Amino acid sequence: MNKITGIIAGAVVVLLASVYGTYAYHQKEIATLQTQLVNRDGQVSQYEAQIGNLQTTNSNLLNRMEDLSIIGKTGAESINKSLDNISKQYEFIETLSTKVQSKDSLNLALVMNIKRSLIDINDEDVQVEVKGGVVYVSISDKLLYESGSSKINPAAEEVIGKIATVVNDHEELNILVEGHTDDVPMVGNKCVADNWDLSVKRATSVVRLLQQEYFVSPERLTAAGRSEFLPKEMNTTPEGRSANRRTEIIITPRLDQFFQLLESPLIAD
Repeated sequence: MNKITGIIAGAVVVLLASVYGTYAYHQKEIATLQTQLVNRDGQVSQYEAQIGNLQTTNSNLLNRMEDLSIIGKTGAESINKSLDNISKQYEFIETLSTKVQSKDSLNLALVMNIKRSLIDINDEDVQVEVKGGVVYVSISDKLLYESGSSKINPAAEEVIGKIATVVNDHEELNILVEGHTDDVPMVGNKCVADNWDLSVKRATSVVRLLQQEYFVSPERLTAAGRSEFLPKEMNTTPEGRSANRRTEIIITPRLDQFFQLLESPLIAD
């Protein structure tokens, strides 16, 4: 009986040892799997963090690309406007240059035609030149008038007529007539008060002659008096004073055409 009990006890011990060994083995496996699971969880967290970073980076890149797209579009429009403005300005400069050259050519033709028509007149009495882009015909006082008078000499009417023939061929031009005196005070009388008055009356005499006798359109004519205040020479010598006593016929482009010439093209903002 004791022998059987011993055998049973031994079998139980062996069985328990086997069960315990299996249990210990599985516990070890479970611990290993738990460790691996923890490691996997850590890796998953890392991956999730990396995915989050990548998503943030991608979002930032998309925003930057969108900004760049907007900037690029705006920049392109700005560049196009700038190029268009440059093109307009270049065309304006070319047109202005062409018109200036055309005006210079016209001035040269006017000077040549007037000088040709006045070839038999003393150069000291009539001077023709271009100043400031306009044609000046300066006629001496001794050719045009008696001393202190605004009445035009009959011999001078021929000179005015020849100038009128030239300007009547160019209806696009205006004529400004300026009277000038020296600085010797004018002795006032019933007809002329002073040098201002004399210079204006001499200019209006020429304008009236151009209109009434030589049919220059009055809309093209202006009369002005400068008195002694725009001298050509010093008034300290008889020769200087003689040069200052003159009437100038100034042939100019019409002001509306002149301002149109200077108009800038419309520039985009």
